[in-house]
Amino acid sequence: METLRAEGGCAWDRAQTLDSLKAYALEECYEVLDAIDSGDPKEHCEELGDLLLQVIFQAQIQREAGAFDAYEVCRKITHKMVRRHPHVFAGETADTAAGAHASWEKMKARERREDPAREQQSVLSGVPRAMPSLLRALRISEKASAQGFDWSTAHEVLPKIREEMGELEEALEARDEPMLRHEVGDLLFAVANLARHLDINPEEALRQANDRFTNRFQHVEQRVLEDGQKMTDLGLDTLEQRWEEAKVALAADEATRRSLHSDPDSA
Repeated sequence: METLRAEGGCAWDRAQTLDSLKAYALEECYEVLDAIDSGDPKEHCEELGDLLLQVIFQAQIQREAGAFDAYEVCRKITHKMVRRHPHVFAGETADTAAGAHASWEKMKARERREDPAREQQSVLSGVPRAMPSLLRALRISEKASAQGFDWSTAHEVLPKIREEMGELEEALEARDEPMLRHEVGDLLFAVANLARHLDINPEEALRQANDRFTNRFQHVEQRVLEDGQKMTDLGLDTLEQRWEEAKVALAADEATRRSLHSDPDSA
């Protein structure tokens, strides 16, 4: 990367800035997720390399500015991992995943106390605003919960969801567009809290729902095309019927894949 950005290097690489690289860093993160879902180790390895390139690229720009380099990035994360795992490196005990997480959070709290600037910050200030909104809702509610501001069980969240649904219906009846946006946001935030209590990542759950819808819709498109028709010429009742057929067909395909995965000899 140093060579690429030096005199005589690549004009495109030399033109990049931290701001211009933000979109690429985010894109590479999503491509890593897709590679994981694909189950293809070769693709996963390649995408991790692309993501690592973004780390090296940004570190090189900071090195040129005299701030830090890639070696400093590695040193800092190594020190952080050692510091945040006293149950591994410092003789403390944490025999469960929950205990290890509690130890991690305890060390984070100690770091905040030892840094006057961070001590004055809100506990929510460390949640990036650029994070996908459902994931950000999850992280915000996790931090609020750590301060005791939370429901006790998932069942206690359900009345809040019903309350938000009622307020959304009122806004819909009033045709109040700003309030509709407000209430839809409140409803999504409440659902994210329910997901947290159920130990479900709402961002991942919605991503999987998007995939299911896409697969079913494409199945319907294909069947309609095979019949020499157009979706726009079919009524909603017909499309609903095709949709239900797609659900059954794709569920059967998924069951077959799972069976083959659990018993390769049956193939």
